[in-house]
Amino acid sequence: MSLSVVSLLALLVSSVSALPQTTAASVTTSSAPAITTAPASVAAAPSKSNKLSYTATYTPGVNLPKTSENGQSGTNQCGTGSNSTSMCQNLYINSVQDFCLWGPPSPAGIANDERIVVAYCLNEGYGTRIFPEGTILGAHFTQTPDYVQITGWGDFTKIGLPNPDEGGELDPHGADGNGNPIGGLAFGNSFGKMQQYHEWTNFMSSNEFCIRACNPLGTNPAGFCNHVYDVMACEWNMPGNYDPGYFEDCEGDSGAPMGVYGTSTFHQGQPATPAAHPAPASSNCVRVASVTPGSIASTPTGASISLSTLLTTSGKVTYVETVATFTEGGASTTGTAIGAASATGTATGAATSTTSAKSSAMSNFVSAPLMVMFVTFVGVMVGVTVAM
Repeated sequence: MSLSVVSLLALLVSSVSALPQTTAASVTTSSAPAITTAPASVAAAPSKSNKLSYTATYTPGVNLPKTSENGQSGTNQCGTGSNSTSMCQNLYINSVQDFCLWGPPSPAGIANDERIVVAYCLNEGYGTRIFPEGTILGAHFTQTPDYVQITGWGDFTKIGLPNPDEGGELDPHGADGNGNPIGGLAFGNSFGKMQQYHEWTNFMSSNEFCIRACNPLGTNPAGFCNHVYDVMACEWNMPGNYDPGYFEDCEGDSGAPMGVYGTSTFHQGQPATPAAHPAPASSNCVRVASVTPGSIASTPTGASISLSTLLTTSGKVTYVETVATFTEGGASTTGTAIGAASATGTATGAATSTTSAKSSAMSNFVSAPLMVMFVTFVGVMVGVTVAM
């Protein structure tokens, strides 16, 4: 049974779309206070606006600076080479199998190192440190219209936290507006493209974590990623699933911003502490067997892949030449796959790859060998398909 060229190209495009993409209050070491019922009267909620302005917006592989704030201990130009001494201060939050958290550069409590923490990630390709095996013991990713959130359990003594460490809160503001850590940036691709999250918050302790990054075009980024409840810990700030032992990606409702109850807002330090909001409803959860540090190469931001296919026939053999071009920031990697399919359905494939760079951003691109593997697969599959 033959397959039309149009259907074939649709199949190729769908394969490409499934490729993985590469992505202020000071910390206080107080455990969460006991939760009580909400007081009868709390201060009126301040108005929030999603029309926020920022001094700069960065895109990985395009315009990341060496440092983004004065006094920064690490760097935002991290390259792609992950290692155990990296001082990269960029986070990526894409899925339960592709996320990062903050941790100390050398063994210390979070409160002691809040200004100099560095990024630890599941995946290589971001230029960060990689979580040691067995660090993440349960993780639950939820995407809502207004934010992405990951909650879970882990053994963070493996990245240098003491046991116990009651933990603390990291955010892009800090007491002086420079962030905790100073110059720390967060990125993700959950809302249509790889982009910077200007509003985010992350709580870390020796065994529990939560991180939330807010959609820049959401209804209330500053409210849903509020950073002022720094002694209230994870489950009050980010209600959700913290169960250890399994890993999942979910969709969910946004719920209410932390601390906001109707038209009133709780202020940390008031005599009575309101109960945490219930976890918003979630759906379409997909479990994965495990998360394996360093196992998935990341594709950087702003990438595009174009395909062109040429079919020629000689006798009983149809030759299919497929050219795939990966482009970003003025640089490109091109791979050519040639498949030969006979009437019996056998196929052969060969691939070559060439690279041209017009900017230093090429150092952040997917590797040429990965492109060769991809176009080889495309070439062989095209050859087999034409012969069917």
